[in-house]
Amino acid sequence: MIFQSIYPYTQEVIAAYPLMDDAAINKCLSAAESAFVVWKKMSFEQRAAVFIKAAEILKNDSSKLAELITNEMGKVIGEAKAEVEKCATVCEYYATHAHNFLQDEMLDAGYEKSFVSYEPIGAVLAIMPWNFPFWQVFRYAAPTLMAGNVTLLKHAPNVCGCAKMIEQIMIEAGAPVGVFQTLIIDTPAVEKLLETNIVQAVTLTGSERAGSAVAMLAGKNIKKSLLELGGSDALIVLPDADMKKAATVALQSRMLNAGQSCIGSKRFIVLKDAVDDFLQEVYSILPSFKQGDPYNPATTMGPLARLDLAANLQKQLQQSVSKGASLNFGGAVDGCNFSPSLLVNVAKGMAAFDEETFGPLAAVIIANDEADAIRIANDSPYGLAGSVWTADMDRGIAIARQINTGAVFINSLVKSDPRLPFGGIKKSGYGRELGRQGILEFVNAKTIAASR
Repeated sequence: MIFQSIYPYTQEVIAAYPLMDDAAINKCLSAAESAFVVWKKMSFEQRAAVFIKAAEILKNDSSKLAELITNEMGKVIGEAKAEVEKCATVCEYYATHAHNFLQDEMLDAGYEKSFVSYEPIGAVLAIMPWNFPFWQVFRYAAPTLMAGNVTLLKHAPNVCGCAKMIEQIMIEAGAPVGVFQTLIIDTPAVEKLLETNIVQAVTLTGSERAGSAVAMLAGKNIKKSLLELGGSDALIVLPDADMKKAATVALQSRMLNAGQSCIGSKRFIVLKDAVDDFLQEVYSILPSFKQGDPYNPATTMGPLARLDLAANLQKQLQQSVSKGASLNFGGAVDGCNFSPSLLVNVAKGMAAFDEETFGPLAAVIIANDEADAIRIANDSPYGLAGSVWTADMDRGIAIARQINTGAVFINSLVKSDPRLPFGGIKKSGYGRELGRQGILEFVNAKTIAASR
């Protein structure tokens, strides 16, 4: 069996990758086990040097690496380059801060000395998605490896080239052999990996279905798991908001990466007194989005990554319209090319409300008042992130406290930032990446209490 990389815009097969057999997988496990013995004993300064060098490579080679991303999953070339450069920032962040994050934490418990020591646990298996094929990897790898762990990466089948390139970057940056390894494997091999002693934890970014399956396997084998799953993020617009800015950022959030973002704003919840003004701004901006060739400088949005993704999004759009939503813009589909689209009068019971729509399809939901907007925002199985738009920042913060998600941004684009913890609740998963919380996910918080 082989995995294929297919250029989404033309459906051209650009590369093929044979799956590893058991012998190759076992060799990688042995390498990881040996590398952990060495890597965990290296100082923070030595590990940091690897990530500083990785950041340098990412910045110097950003144009070449961006082409690889675009070829494998269709992201417009400018966004792909920005993704690579963002990876450099997370490498530098943890190279700088890991030592302070993991210093012994002294506690007063009646002993001569008592403290918590934060220690690495072993190999972390990572199951990563295709939508941000570099960022998703470095987002978990920088804190996980700086903590002294090693990692085995199972990337999405359509971005194997990105996976192998990241491994090459880490080796070139000076990581010992076995610290970072890419495994070209299919789903059944995950169970075997979680049964081994060297793999002590698993982190997954992906679908709710995949997260549920991996969580069950991790639980069966008593392994720590972290899940970052889907989202149906709410963007609440109050009448006093800066409507032009709210509409601009709402569409930017929804159309970024052709709408293939977990934290993209998917449900625009607009108070009834603000609907006309908000939609007027939205309609003035929507024509500026140009879907097409991701290498064309005039293109603002590339194709979806796979044909099945476009077909599923079209099905969600059609179901929502059949239930009473109004398609007020877009709706054209040609292969993986899905035009920017807007549904108005969306309500519960429609796919655009109830499900995660992974593509350039925005849904406008009208709320009677502030309390109703909060109710609608929370009426979702997901809880990843959201945003609130109002001229009164304190009012926005008060609303944010009532929204059941892992993050809420006031008058700002929702984004992942190395300095801020990132993750969800409910069916959006559990655990946190980034910030200090991110590096604490895969360490042993060991209590040491000593008396004379």
